[in-house]
Amino acid sequence: MNELEQQVLAAIDEPGLLAALAELVAVRSLDGTPEEVEAQEVAATIMRRCGLDVQSWEIDLPALYTHPACSWEVPRQRAIGVVGAIGADRGGRSLIFNGHLDVVPAGDPANWQFPPWQATIADGRVYGRGAVDMKAGVCCAIFAAKAIHDAGVRLRGRLQVQTVMGEEDGGLGTLAALVAGHTADAAVVIEPTELRVAPLQAGAHNFRLTVYGLAAHGCVREEGVSAIEKFAPLHQAILELERARNERHRHPLFARYRTPYPICIGTVRAGTWASSEAESLVAEGRFGIAIGEQPMVARQELEAAVARAVAADPWLCAHPPLLEWWGGTFDPAATPSDHPIVSAVAASYGAVTGAPALLEGMPYGADMRLLVNVGGIPTVLFGPGDVRVSHRPDEYVPIADIRACTRTLALTALRFCGHEA
Repeated sequence: MNELEQQVLAAIDEPGLLAALAELVAVRSLDGTPEEVEAQEVAATIMRRCGLDVQSWEIDLPALYTHPACSWEVPRQRAIGVVGAIGADRGGRSLIFNGHLDVVPAGDPANWQFPPWQATIADGRVYGRGAVDMKAGVCCAIFAAKAIHDAGVRLRGRLQVQTVMGEEDGGLGTLAALVAGHTADAAVVIEPTELRVAPLQAGAHNFRLTVYGLAAHGCVREEGVSAIEKFAPLHQAILELERARNERHRHPLFARYRTPYPICIGTVRAGTWASSEAESLVAEGRFGIAIGEQPMVARQELEAAVARAVAADPWLCAHPPLLEWWGGTFDPAATPSDHPIVSAVAASYGAVTGAPALLEGMPYGADMRLLVNVGGIPTVLFGPGDVRVSHRPDEYVPIADIRACTRTLALTALRFCGHEA
C-alpha cells in the first residue's frame, strides 16, 4: 500500500463504527414494520454525521409492485430509499456498496444468551439480531466511505452507500434504488461471506404446497384421511429431488457445500383440532436454483417431482395437492471471476490482511441478483461474519472481521474509483 492508502486506513473510526452498529441493532427493523423505515432513517442520519451526501426518497410501492422483477412476502404501508455518496464523476469508475437493514424475527428471547435488540460486545464479537445479517456490513461500508472523506481524499469516481429495505422477503429496496437511477460500474453487497470474495450467488424461489385430506373424529380416524400422512411421500420426493439436483449441478466455487442448492421446508401448518384428522396441510419452503439455470425451467423439476408422487397415490390422484410459487424470487447471479471488481476486492483484501483472498460461491439468495440481472451491474458479495449464525439465537459478528472488511472496502473504493493525487 502507498502512503495515501495507509492514511485512509489509519482514518477508520472503529469506535464510531461499533457505536453506529449498536444504534442500528437497537432498531427492531422487522420486515413490514414501522421500525424497518426507522432503521433507514437512522442509517441516513449516521451517513450525514460521517460526511456523506445523503439522498432519501419515498418509494412508490404501488408502482414498484408492477415491476416484473419485484417480489415480496410482507405487506408494507411505507418504504424509503437511502443513498449516501462521496466522490464525483471526474473520470474514474463508479462503485456501489449495498446492504439491507431489515431483519428476521428474534424468536424466543429465552433462547438468547444476550438481549437480541441490544448490541453486546463479548469475546471479540458483537451480538444482536441483525449484527451479522447485515447491519455490521452496512456500517463497514459507511465507515469505509467516512475514512476516505476524513482523510481528505477526492475520489475520481462516485462511491455510493445504499441501505435498503425488504431484502429478506424479496429485495424491493434494491430494486427501488435501481429504478430510481442509482447505478454504477460495479457493486459490492456486504453480505456475510466470512470475508470470502463471492462472484456467484445461488438462487431461491419460495413455494407453497397445500395437501388435502378428509376430516374425521380422532376416535375413528381410519374413516378420514390425514393430510399430514399424505404429505409424507411428497416430502420424501422433495428430498430425493434435492439430492439429485445437487449431484447434477456441481460447481468448483461451491465445493465446500454438500448441498449448495437446498430445498428447504420452512413452515408446516396442518389441522384445526387435536382430536380430528387433519383435513389440510400447508407447507412453505424455498427451492434452491443453481448457477446458470433458467429459474422457470428449474421450477418445472419440483412440479414434476410432486406430480410423480401424486401419481403413485390413489388419494392424491383424486385430490391433487396445490403447488404455488409465491413471495421472494431470488434468481441466481454470476460475475466473471476475472472482472475488475472481483480482482479489486481480492487484491485489497490481500493487501490489508497479508493473506490471499478465497473465491467462493454463496448458497443464499441476496440482492446481488437484482444488481446483476436487472441493473446489469457486475457485483460481488463480500462481508464480515458467517451466514451460519444468522437467523438464529445469539447471532454475532467478529470484530476482527468488521475491521478487515472496513479496511478492504476502503482500499477497494480507492483503487476501483481512482483518486486525485
